[in-house]
Order: sequence, then C-alpha cells, then structure tokens
Amino acid sequence: MIAFLSQFVLAVSMVLCAYGAWYGFRSVRGVYSHGLSSMAESVAIRNSGLVFVLVSLAFGGLAYSFVISDFSVRNVAENSNLNLPLEFRIAATWGSHEGSFLLWVLMFAGWTAAVAWSRFEVSDCFKVRVLSTLQLVQVGFLAYLLMASNPFELLNPMPVDGRDLNPLLQDIIMIVHPPMLYMGYVGFAVTFAFAIAGLLEGRFDMTWARWSRPWCNTAWAFLTVGILLGSWWAYRELGWGGWWFWDPVENASLMPWLSGTALIHSLAVSEKRGALRSWTLLLALTTFALSLLGTFLVRSGVLTSVHAFATDPERGVFILALLFLVVGSSYVLYAMKTGEVGQGGSFKSSGREALLLSNNVLMSAALVTVMLGTLYPLVVEVLNGRKMSVGQPYFEALFVPLLLPALLVMGLGPDSRWRETPVGRMFKPGAVAMVIALLVLGAAAWWESHFSWLWAMGVICAAFLVVSTLSHAWLATHQIGKAKPETGILYRAKRLSLSYWGMVLAHLGVAVFVIGVSWVKTFETETDAVLKPGETSSIGPWRVTFIGVDNVQGVNYQAALGVFELTREEGRTIFLLEPEKRRYPSNQQVMTEAAIHTDWFSDIYVSLGDAVASANGVQTGAWGVRLYYKPLINLIWWGCTLMALGGLLTVFDKRYRSSSSSKRPRKP
Repeated sequence: MIAFLSQFVLAVSMVLCAYGAWYGFRSVRGVYSHGLSSMAESVAIRNSGLVFVLVSLAFGGLAYSFVISDFSVRNVAENSNLNLPLEFRIAATWGSHEGSFLLWVLMFAGWTAAVAWSRFEVSDCFKVRVLSTLQLVQVGFLAYLLMASNPFELLNPMPVDGRDLNPLLQDIIMIVHPPMLYMGYVGFAVTFAFAIAGLLEGRFDMTWARWSRPWCNTAWAFLTVGILLGSWWAYRELGWGGWWFWDPVENASLMPWLSGTALIHSLAVSEKRGALRSWTLLLALTTFALSLLGTFLVRSGVLTSVHAFATDPERGVFILALLFLVVGSSYVLYAMKTGEVGQGGSFKSSGREALLLSNNVLMSAALVTVMLGTLYPLVVEVLNGRKMSVGQPYFEALFVPLLLPALLVMGLGPDSRWRETPVGRMFKPGAVAMVIALLVLGAAAWWESHFSWLWAMGVICAAFLVVSTLSHAWLATHQIGKAKPETGILYRAKRLSLSYWGMVLAHLGVAVFVIGVSWVKTFETETDAVLKPGETSSIGPWRVTFIGVDNVQGVNYQAALGVFELTREEGRTIFLLEPEKRRYPSNQQVMTEAAIHTDWFSDIYVSLGDAVASANGVQTGAWGVRLYYKPLINLIWWGCTLMALGGLLTVFDKRYRSSSSSKRPRKP
C-alpha cells in the first residue's frame, strides 16, 4: 500500500509541475501577462509547496519501507537486510540508483519551494518565469523516476531477507555525503532558471545578478561540502591512502564546481558594474548543464567506478535525452537572445573586472582540461571500441599550472578598484606580499631540507594569497578606525559586509588547501611490511609495533582486528591503532577498514592486509601491513571547510534581504 501511494503522489506531483509550468509561461506571455502575473505567481508558489510536500511523503514512504525491512519492495530487498544497523537502513534509502534519484527529486522540489517562498525584489513576471522553468525541468526528472527508475517496484513473492547494502556505503560519512552533493548539483538549477527567465525577458540587469548570487553561493557551498565528504570517505574507506584519484565520477562533481566558481566571480562583476552579462548567463547555463552531465555519467552505466550507481545503459539513454533537451534548448535560447542582453559596462585592463575575468578564464581552462580528460576516453571507446584511460599525470601536468596563477590573481583582486586601478595601488601591496611569500618559502625549505619547483610554487602562491588577503582585511578595518578611532576591532569588522568576510574566508580556505596538497604530495611516505607480533616498522617520525590480531563479530560482519602500538621515534607518545579486515556474510565481500591517527594536521595511516602463509600453506602468524605518513593532509579538509563557510557567509549579507517595507516592482 505504501509503495502504491508513493507512486501515486509522485504522479500527482508530475501533473502539478506540468500544469504549473504551462500556466506560468502562458500567464506571462504577451497579452496574457496583464493582470495575470500576480495570480500566476500565487499558483506557482502554491504548486511548488504542494509538490515539495508530496515528494517528501513519497521519500518518507521509501525510508519507512527500509526501516521496517519491507522486502516486498525490490529496492529494499536489493539494498538492505535484517542485520543492517538502523542508521544504514535509513541511509540505504539513497544508497541505490533509484533511491538516490528520488533524493535528487526531493532536493529539486525543496529548492523550488525555497525560491517560491523567498522574497526578492524582481517583477512578478520574472519570478513566475523562474518557477515555471524549475517546474518544467522537474517534470522531466519525475518522468524519469516513474518510467525508468521506479524506487517502489514490487517483488512477488517477497523474499525472507535482503541482499544487504554495499559495504562501501556502510560508513557514517555516506549518510551525509549524497545529500550535500545533490544540494549543490540541484541548487545550480536556480541560477539556471534565473538565466532562462532573463533570456526570455530579453534583459539582464544588476537586479538579476544581485538576487542570483545568494542562490549560487549556497549551491556552491553545498557542492564544496559534498566533494569534501566524498574525498574524505575515499581516504578513510577505500584503504589505499589517497584522497583524490581523478576518477571520472570524482571529475563529474569537480566540473560544475569549477564552473560554479567562475560563475560566482562573474556574478560579482555583473552586480557591481553591470558588465560581463552574456558571459555570466552562459556560465549559469553551463554550470547546471555540467550537473546534469555528472548525473548521466554516474547513472548511465558508461563508467565503472566505486562511485557509480548504474550499469543499465537503457536508463542512460533516458538521461541523455533529458540532458540534450534541457541543455540544447537553453543554449538555443541563449544564441537567439544574447544579442539583446549585451555585455554591459566597459572597464580597463587594470580594473578589478579584468582580474575577475582572468580568474574566469583560468577556471574555464581548468574545466576544459578536466572535461577533456574525463570524456575523451569515452568518445574513443564509442568510436572504435578500444578502452583507454587518462590518469593522474595528465591532470596534474595541466590542471596544477592553471590553478597556481589563479591564486596570484585572487591575491591581487581585493587591492584593485572597479573599472580602473592605479598601478601602484595594486602592485605595491602585491610586491610586499611576494617578498614575504619568498621568505616563507626559504624558511620552509630550510625546515624540511628539501626543494622542488612544484612544491615551491605551491608554497609561494599559497603564502602570497594568505598575506594579501589578511593585509587587505587589516587595512580595511584600519580605514574604518581612522574615521572613528575610539572604536574597537570588533566594531570595525562588523562595519564590513558579510560578503567581504565570506570572500576572506573562502580565499584563505583555498590557500590552506593548496598548502595541504603541496605538503602531502611532496613529503608523504608509504611502506609495505610483513610483521609478526612484536615486530616494528618505522615511517616518518613514528614507530609502529604489531601487537597481534583478534577475531571480532560486528553487527553484520566478521572481522580480523589488528592491534598496533604507535610511538614516536624518541620513544614518547603511545597510541593504539586498530585496523580491520571485514567480511560480510550476506555477499561475501571483504573490506579493509583503515586506522588513522591524527597528529595535529598530519596523519599516520595503517591498513591491514592478509595473513601470510609459508610455502606449504601453514600460517606463520605474520600479516601484510601498509603504512602511510601524510604530513599536513588535514589542511586539505580544513581548507575546503573554510571555502564552504565563506560561501555560506555571503548569503547572509544584508543586501540580499528583501526590504519588507518596499513594494516589489509589478511591471513585467
């Protein structure tokens, strides 16, 4: 009954979205717009809220089916069993292809409802076009869910027990990672809808950019958190000690992030100066298109990855058709209307606009690099059937040289002025920051007794960005202090906008991230050892002593639990690390659970291998062990966290709050 009712409410949701899109576009078209836009806005708001409630009920129905282990639902039977802990039964709701897409639809409905219920100073016609665009896209997603990826398909007869959730997904991070990632993917649909509405009206002004920015920044922050959690999960769960492998599915999330980063900066120019209008619109369309492309790659079966969901090409055809329909029609509309929009205000090559445009060019070049390395092997396979892969050397050789100059541009940006900047004003602070960055490099090289060009460039660019950002923040607060010298530092900081402090946090996050990457890529060490109880192996500043292995029984697995004693080389600081080798009886999968000890910002990482037997098959008591020392790797996670916090902080800037006392313009 729950499955039937859930499918019914999803079908009703699709009908409501189709009606809302039709009624909205009809009401604001030509002669129909007079007197109907307010009514159409009310209908769109009511529809959006109702669809969100209905989709929430369907999602709740699927979650309840997992909680009570209703194996009459195929999705539950294939992704859960009676021994699965409750928290993973709940997470299994979105642990399959079908359930994850239902979560995608729920997120989409939530974003649409949030736009509908928000107050922002645009015309009624514009808001109706935004909501109608979102509802029209949602029709396609709901149709795919009901026709090609039904999460409520029934089994008859009902099995006694299920197959179990993929052991890779039985991790606490995977409860949070997919919702965060989808919030980012789907959130860019809002800026896409704003762009479509602007193109349909044939105008693009500062108001459009102003009210697009908080939605774009929120989506970008969620996507940043999603990528961070996915990387952290791979580092902890897969047992190979890496945090990014340039896997095609990882790249599928990186591409909209790069495009979204460019869009954030381009929107800043469009809001402040009314410039780069056509470019900003194109980025808004492209960012959501890349989100859909990521969906196709993960769900089409064209990729084999630990991150991919589907191996059913028929579903991929449906998603590909939806991708071409949404993206193709939006680009056609852009080609037809972009001439009416124009590029907007002019600026000099020394202005802040030029620096932000340079940042856009670098981000776009990095995006093309990642896209080429991700899609080219797929194209080759389609054309001649030959499998090939583009690996880490390609991406690092092309991506890194584009990222590092972007840090220098980011450091110079805050010291520049809009339209035109005197050369001395911009480059004098930059020269001081560069001298300090070189001193930092010298100190780091002396401390580590090492020098390599790639590491040196990373240190210089990150230090330059930190010094430039903090010095500008100090000067900005100091300027306020000149006007009111009796005020304290907190008062002065509060006088600066939240958007400014969000920028400071995000830029510092990028610098912290680059420092972490530079150190771990340069100084990480790895050791493979075969140890018997009582034997010791050294790695970095640590000594790892193997104590032994115990057999333990988990809730739904058996495990060999290794016990290792961790001490400093000088004999101080003792910790115990307990990596596991788990076997899940339901599907006979064997998983490696690494043990990680964090020492300030660095990690010692221990992964338990297999028991070692002698030539005649007799167990020797020795076990294979893999040890990693990862200096400053945790700066990677902290850097991403600062970036996400910076993006969210800008959303609360007071200029993005609609004034309750002012009436919104009613002209279409």
